[in-house]
Amino acid sequence: MGYDSTVLRRATRRLEQERTQREARSTALRAKLFTQCPELSDLDRQLRGTILDLIGTSLRMGTDPTPALQVLRDKNMDLQTRQAQLLQELGYPPDALEDSPSCKRCGDTGWVKGEMCDCLRSLCAQEQVKELSKLLALGEQSFDSFSLDWYSPLDWPGESVSPRANMEFLYDLCLNYAQKFGRFYFKNLFLTGDPGLGKTFLSACIARVVAENGFSVVYDTAVNVFARFEEQKFGKDVQEGSEAKEETRRYLSCDLLILDDLGSEMTTAFTQSALYTLVNARLMADKATVISSNLSMDGVRERYNGQTASRLEGEYRVLRFYGEDIRMKRKAGL
Repeated sequence: MGYDSTVLRRATRRLEQERTQREARSTALRAKLFTQCPELSDLDRQLRGTILDLIGTSLRMGTDPTPALQVLRDKNMDLQTRQAQLLQELGYPPDALEDSPSCKRCGDTGWVKGEMCDCLRSLCAQEQVKELSKLLALGEQSFDSFSLDWYSPLDWPGESVSPRANMEFLYDLCLNYAQKFGRFYFKNLFLTGDPGLGKTFLSACIARVVAENGFSVVYDTAVNVFARFEEQKFGKDVQEGSEAKEETRRYLSCDLLILDDLGSEMTTAFTQSALYTLVNARLMADKATVISSNLSMDGVRERYNGQTASRLEGEYRVLRFYGEDIRMKRKAGL
């Protein structure tokens, strides 16, 4: 998995800030304790001296250094014992003067043998969720807050199951897709149905869980996505063109792209081509995509082209939403 450069930069900056703050706290504590107890300062200097002596003795050759090293180790142990005793008397743990990194595995660098450490990955996940929150109200949108009560348990015309039973199935599938992302038997989802049935809400729930599990996620509307593709190709402003290029790269390379409200954009020959390019490129790169739309698959075929519809039908699991408009029911207080 690879994070967007902005997310990685912010997470790395946070890691550096936390390391700097820890070092500052350690320095301040040492100064405070040395003022309270000058003997601690003296012990600290002696301990540093024995460490240098140990290194120097171990490097000298010509004679067996073992006896001398043992004497230095014994001296070092005595100094550490006295230091721990003084710290305990002052109400501090024995290692209070040690400036230990928060992450023992990477030493607070964020990397281990060229691989991202879990500590940095966790910060990236947090920054990823913050990035998503710019478009989504992630404080409310979660699988835990989703309610089936808004969906009717009664029969729905032309359907074999009620809207509630259908929604329960869709909810379970989306939840499993998010929790087992990368291992789920469907890689791509196409959420279709009339407005106000929960497509965007469930898409946001998926985005949140996948991002929190350490994958790179980009969530954007079809209008914004195609506008960025258009800016990249036709824009005359150098800075805007560079930003658009970076955005389109994110759309193509992230672990999960959620394309919301497909069909809300103005359909042109360019958007038809851009959609096919986006869908096909991500399929070729084996990247997962979730698309939500008010259009049915027949509507996609009519509005875009048969080639795009064929790719979607062949590679996406179509999830059909139906029932009463939830937003209207909430507004009416039903």
